[in-house]
Amino acid sequence: MQNPEEKKKFVREKFASISLRYDLLNSVLSFQCDRYWRWVTTRELKEFPEGAVLDLCAGTLPLSLELARQAPSRKVVAIDFCEEMLSTGVKKLPWDDRRYRIFPACGDGEKIPALDNSFWGCTVAFGVRNLSQTEKGLKEMWRVLKPGGKLLILEFSRPKTPVIKELYNFYLNAVLPKIAGLVSGDKEAYEYLASSIAGFYEPEELLQMMREAGFAKTYCRPLTFGVVTVYVGVK
Repeated sequence: MQNPEEKKKFVREKFASISLRYDLLNSVLSFQCDRYWRWVTTRELKEFPEGAVLDLCAGTLPLSLELARQAPSRKVVAIDFCEEMLSTGVKKLPWDDRRYRIFPACGDGEKIPALDNSFWGCTVAFGVRNLSQTEKGLKEMWRVLKPGGKLLILEFSRPKTPVIKELYNFYLNAVLPKIAGLVSGDKEAYEYLASSIAGFYEPEELLQMMREAGFAKTYCRPLTFGVVTVYVGVK
């Protein structure tokens, strides 16, 4: 069992090692469903088309780009603790107005470098699993949101339907690490992905943790047979 600092170091190193192939692998391994998942998640912020939102654990900025695309007046602060991931994302930014509305910065999701009550929205796509102290991260997300602001978490989950569950587990544990290892050169990073999904909270557990961190009106929405789940909470 890794302590929090060991987990942070491990996760940072794994993401740094796959940063150049990360977007390609996400698209291929999810059969391009990742684009739909980000679109659905971002739509939950449609009542906040202006002002600043925070994309936490922003990685190579795919969700930041979707947040900026859906709202032409929106500014996105994109924070990740892996500099290599952010650098890869910045190099791929399109030459349109979104380039000037996305502000990347290195920072820790458990100690967010932002003032209280700063953002109308906070999004976390596939990042809560990687926090070393989930409760601490959720409290930080609550702190930086404005009153009435909304937290959106997009995270992998485990399908409940028996046939889908068996197929998914086989793909996740036997197929995905091999393909990802060949493409990225780091099979261990995707073995970690499988183990972290298997060990992650059940949806109701995470919703309860969100409530304990201060969030209200919490609910979740499974997508694609429960392969991923969108969690919503309001400050």
